[in-house]
Amino acid sequence: MSTPTDSPAIGPEDELSADGSLVAGEGVAETEPEQVFPARQTLLKRLADVVCLPETRVNAFERAVTADLLVEMLREAQKGERLRVARRLCKLSEVPHTLVRLLITDEPEIARFLIEDCESLAETDLLFCIRRATPAHLRLMAARKHIGPVVAEALTDTGDIDAIECLLKNRTATLSQGAIETAVSMSQDAPRLVPLLIRRLELRPSSAYVMFWWADAEVRKVILGRFAVNREVMQDSAGDVFAMAAKEGWGDPLSRKALQFIERRQRNREALKKSPFESLEAAIIEAARNGMTRHTAEEISYLSGLKPSTGAKIMRDRGGEGLAVLCKATGLKKTDLRNLWRALRRPGQKDGEVHPDLERVLIVYDTLAVDRAQTVLRYWNWSLSSALTPMMIRAISQGEAMETDALSVPQRAAMLAFAQDLKR
Repeated sequence: MSTPTDSPAIGPEDELSADGSLVAGEGVAETEPEQVFPARQTLLKRLADVVCLPETRVNAFERAVTADLLVEMLREAQKGERLRVARRLCKLSEVPHTLVRLLITDEPEIARFLIEDCESLAETDLLFCIRRATPAHLRLMAARKHIGPVVAEALTDTGDIDAIECLLKNRTATLSQGAIETAVSMSQDAPRLVPLLIRRLELRPSSAYVMFWWADAEVRKVILGRFAVNREVMQDSAGDVFAMAAKEGWGDPLSRKALQFIERRQRNREALKKSPFESLEAAIIEAARNGMTRHTAEEISYLSGLKPSTGAKIMRDRGGEGLAVLCKATGLKKTDLRNLWRALRRPGQKDGEVHPDLERVLIVYDTLAVDRAQTVLRYWNWSLSSALTPMMIRAISQGEAMETDALSVPQRAAMLAFAQDLKR
């Protein structure tokens, strides 16, 4: 809707006050007093009354014609007049679409009556508003009761962080998986979204595992406690398939990759046969003595059943909790975790006590079960290596954009995780 000539345009510096009134930003002129036209005000009220009449009093065609006339008047009406009509119509169980679309895209303090209080608004009307909304409209929309997944996804697609924050706080909103994934992606640059996302019931393990890489220590603890699930049901269900795949010589890469995720054994026995080290523990001790080299890091990754890219991601991680996951999943002891910590030149002590970072990581190690740690570690390895294609690797390294809708869940996780490394 074009802004009526009697009222000022809403700029990005304008805000809504607690009661919904518009507070002009710096440099915005005060609104001149509105002129009073008693006949106009009475006519607007009467037309609104006709629109509000029940079906027993007015037929659909007459209501529609009345609404069209009311819309034409409101386009040139003063702000206070539009506000009174919006307040009058917001409680109706059915409001003509022409009126709805005019008023929900009006100034925020007028639009809020319908956005917040009109339960009969259709999703198409809400989407219409989102496409033409100011940031203030988006925040009002995000706080609306009982938002459906389609509207929620449209709100996250706007990229407005404040609106997304309001949406995540809205316990009556239902978020689609697409909305969650968009919010997770944006949380890399908007850390305040992370604790809100972790409390959403719609958050799935795939999104939580990738958000782990930029979450703080408290959120990481929640992720590992809530989403580090076991694979017992999958293992029981696919128990006989391992023998079938072995009989086929593991010739099918599709089933082989899936079975690698399900199997109980984490360490790679074949890698051990080719390794210059006697064991995974021996490789870590060597790194602790002489420092972590690229060759040793790759060997530790291979022996742990990981691709080097996954191992490098874990070892570069600033928080260090990933090291606890790695050690627990591979059956390493706390002594080995300390050696790995020292090999990466991380501080082990502070003021004669165990360094707080190491102490926090040791606690994570103690609280994780082996099978749950393996689930997290294997998902990381699956998404950070097996799911990557040469095209994706090139796009990540060169900062190219990709159509994420065409990517699988682990591929999107890989894109997010490695893109985060490039931002450092």
